[in-house]
Amino acid sequence: MNLTELRPGDKGMIVDLSGVHPLTQKRLLDLGIWEGREVCYKCSLPLGGPCMLEACGQCIGIRRKDAKQIRVVRV
Repeated sequence: MNLTELRPGDKGMIVDLSGVHPLTQKRLLDLGIWEGREVCYKCSLPLGGPCMLEACGQCIGIRRKDAKQIRVVRV
């Protein structure tokens, strides 16, 4: 499943970031989001806006097209 398939409030563990653009992938790694990290899906903003997630005690907004490339498993 990809990150956008989680419902608001669901937690997931990231299992694959290889589909994300390398520059975006580097930025996610800098923010503490890597494979094996548990994240909480907060919400997705309307009209194709960014997805908000919480990891390491911080809220992060990422583009929906990038979130669709992040593979997770629900925990």
